[in-house]
Amino acid sequence: MLGWSDDRPLAEVLPKKEATALQKAFGYTTCMELLQHTPRAWSRHGSDVLADDAAEGDIITCVGSVLDVSVLQRDRTHITRVTISDGHNRFTASFFNSRWIPRVLTPGMRAMFSGKLNFYRGTPQLQHPDFLVLPGPGEKMAGSGSMKTIALYGDPDELFDDLDHIPIYPARAAMASWRIMAAVRHILATLDPVPEPLGEVPEGLVSLDEAIRGVHFPGPEGPGPHLERLKYNEALTLGLVMALRRLDTLRRDAPPMPPRDDAHRAGLLGALPYELTAGQRDVIDEITRDLEAGEPMSRLLQGEVGSGKTVVSLIAMLQAVDAGHQCALLAPTEVLVAQHARTLTTLLADAGLPVSVVPLTGSMSVPVKRQALLDIVSGQADIVVGTHAIIQDTVEFFDLGLVVVDEQHRFGVEQRARLRSKGRDGMTPHLLVMTATPIPRTIAMTVFGDLAVSTLRELPGGRQPIETFVVPEHRSSWVRRAILRIGEEVVAGRQAYVVCPRIEGPGGVLDVFDILGRGPFRDFHVGYLHGRMPAEEKDLMMRRFASGEVQILVATTVIEVGVDVPNATVMLIRESEMFGVSQLHQLRGRVGRGGHGSLCILHTLAAPDSEAYQRIHAVAETTDGFALAELDLIHRQEGDVLGTSQSGSARTVRLLNLLEDYAIIDRATGDAAALVERHPLLAQRLVLEIDRVDREFLEKS
Repeated sequence: MLGWSDDRPLAEVLPKKEATALQKAFGYTTCMELLQHTPRAWSRHGSDVLADDAAEGDIITCVGSVLDVSVLQRDRTHITRVTISDGHNRFTASFFNSRWIPRVLTPGMRAMFSGKLNFYRGTPQLQHPDFLVLPGPGEKMAGSGSMKTIALYGDPDELFDDLDHIPIYPARAAMASWRIMAAVRHILATLDPVPEPLGEVPEGLVSLDEAIRGVHFPGPEGPGPHLERLKYNEALTLGLVMALRRLDTLRRDAPPMPPRDDAHRAGLLGALPYELTAGQRDVIDEITRDLEAGEPMSRLLQGEVGSGKTVVSLIAMLQAVDAGHQCALLAPTEVLVAQHARTLTTLLADAGLPVSVVPLTGSMSVPVKRQALLDIVSGQADIVVGTHAIIQDTVEFFDLGLVVVDEQHRFGVEQRARLRSKGRDGMTPHLLVMTATPIPRTIAMTVFGDLAVSTLRELPGGRQPIETFVVPEHRSSWVRRAILRIGEEVVAGRQAYVVCPRIEGPGGVLDVFDILGRGPFRDFHVGYLHGRMPAEEKDLMMRRFASGEVQILVATTVIEVGVDVPNATVMLIRESEMFGVSQLHQLRGRVGRGGHGSLCILHTLAAPDSEAYQRIHAVAETTDGFALAELDLIHRQEGDVLGTSQSGSARTVRLLNLLEDYAIIDRATGDAAALVERHPLLAQRLVLEIDRVDREFLEKS
């Protein structure tokens, strides 16, 4: 937790049995870890709380009023069934061979129940749950299971004394919510006042000490103010890391690259066969000013699929080449490397510019790779296009001045930094990162806060709209019509993609290629492409498709980004529910790149009433990538968006909601920038105190 930590071992503060049980249930060994296990809900004065979003099989804790207690005898099994209401819904708790239950649980009582959730005819059920009767004034506490463990902390009847809200914790089968509550209350009772890490309490917020205590046991004000402060701390953590990165970048030197009117950059601008959009011109001006300065450029260029990012990046690279420097273009796949190398070479050749473009990938043959490395280290290569292979220590540049990273979300900060360290004479190369996945404002601030942001919203002239349709598998006539529609486009001289979610098995690339090639498309030239093919085979297939020799390409998402075949006008995405919102939008952007109207067909196996089906329909209804980015954030876990699934920890962001907490993030981002400017040493100290795993997450996001 930013600026403070409680590193006391649980075994030194709690009864040994409870410390061992908490470690077994959650892996916790310190008081800080348990204090960060925040409640999922709070029961006001024993009011009812049911886990509405719980799934079958989850261990849940809920609060309700006992409506009815019935006893059944089946053979030798004595069953007690308790009907409970949370004020809105009803659920049942069943107990087996526990004849004492009716004496303890009686109609009108309120109690907490903890157990595994099942459903019977739509009614939630708990089988043989632990329970704890919530005592009224002057009443004794009663319960089952882990009731005995509460007594380890003292008088169980005092557990609920003076509580305005009862915390309901995420629990485990062997660790009920009230057992966690007893442990947390004991830790807080032994905790010294928490010092304010920022020196003074931020205006309008509670102190950190109040927040840590109040998020577990709030007073009449409820948990809101305490959650807000803890969320602010999380956002401030991210903001400080980004602000310190910006400061570190500004302190470095970069090679100045003033534009020239008599060199390659001007030559390309004068030879383009189309007019740049106003957005492209604005972004080029921003990049030009950055490259002229003696400080390293750190800029993110986001733009819709097909908005013209590649030509903007080439103009920037030529400004670097004109100043006598090399450029590196980092792409996530070998297919995209080959595509970029061809596109850049064609643009330069058409403009009559003698600029050398050298591809470099890990699967190149030894002689070809050796020659590429020689061209790079000698300075013969002006622009190097490669996968992460160009990050390796064996790759040495003669004078690297600009790094361009395509599809930023495929690479981490660590990879960018390694490539950026290859500058000459202590100079830091300029950095331009690009993404066709528009970034919601909160993500831009928290993950890309060290980068200036440029946005391309317009599409170049000549781009045609893409119609999108959803085709459910159970509508067999629609599926047949989709296949016929692809054939009509090919007969008309166009080309098509068929995208599959896997390589092998039913519905995979090889299976679909075989079925289509022998069946409805037997009179067409059908090819296939997937990531396990050798690099030379992938490159050959893309060249055959780009030339029109292959009319229908069955592929995995290896064609998701960067592939540019203007004659492709139709795409069928099989089992589209297997892909994310942004991924579907990226795939769809592979068609509609020429002067012809285009079509995207989203095939799905999802049930019409499912969330996945609704998500697919939302993609079909709009081609606005920025709107879809917000939708993607709704449907994805925030940890995935932030990159925590790669680093294995989501511990830096536990409470912050990237959809709902924009105001908190916005404030914390500004406060972090001001703190770094006023007190950089304090900011560095606060960041250094972040947990080691959290630091790794922040460095790799």
